[in-house]
Amino acid sequence: MPRPSIAIGPSYPSEGNQLISKGMDLFGLHHGLSVLTIALIAAICILAGRQGAAWPRVLLAFTCLSVFPINQLALSVLDFQVPLNNRLPFHLCDLAALTAGFGILTLRPLLCELTYCWGLAGTLQGLITPNLGWAFPHPMFWSFFIQHGVVVIVALYLPLAMKWRPHPGVVPRILIWNQVYFLSASFINISLGTNFGFLAAKPEGASPLDFLGKWPVYLIWLQILAALIMTALLLPFRKTINIWRPRRIKLSGSHE
Repeated sequence: MPRPSIAIGPSYPSEGNQLISKGMDLFGLHHGLSVLTIALIAAICILAGRQGAAWPRVLLAFTCLSVFPINQLALSVLDFQVPLNNRLPFHLCDLAALTAGFGILTLRPLLCELTYCWGLAGTLQGLITPNLGWAFPHPMFWSFFIQHGVVVIVALYLPLAMKWRPHPGVVPRILIWNQVYFLSASFINISLGTNFGFLAAKPEGASPLDFLGKWPVYLIWLQILAALIMTALLLPFRKTINIWRPRRIKLSGSHE
């Protein structure tokens, strides 16, 4: 099966023969400190939210809805042509930031469910094994961790601070929306030569996808693992709702 033609990602900016920025060291000092800082901010927001403070909800929503403009501002300092992969908000984490921002403001059931599952099954993995071509203190470093960090914080804040719970039938509903994203991103990738969701090629750096085989085999395993992880994330709610089947609509009135 032929691989579609794509632009995998940006090349590093250069000045003459000198590299201006190199990729971040995975599990290095700056990576570890960034993750610890996000964990600390999450703890502060959740504790304040549980005590009734409104500022964490406002701050998190504002940040989620601002991360794409922040990303574009960070990209504006680069001295090479930025590919569509970075210009269009069709990566899963881009969409998760939108669902998180509007979800925490409106508490719409589907937005919160997507934020919880996409944030903890997808964006969190991005924090642990980031595909980041710029090291601290490059603006793209800050932009990456702000975006991924705030989505994960909201995914935790919803159930732990706001006592949010998914609606019945959440598992099949989430799996359907996973396929909506998969098919939509694949169509965009084929049409524009992009690599949204890393569905057209694996990241250039090391990632968990390296253990799932070559393209397109890893796409099958990716969907299976995503379904298993998201289902596991929803299992704690099974004692209060039926996570497999939606609530039946009861008809009023008597029937003879």
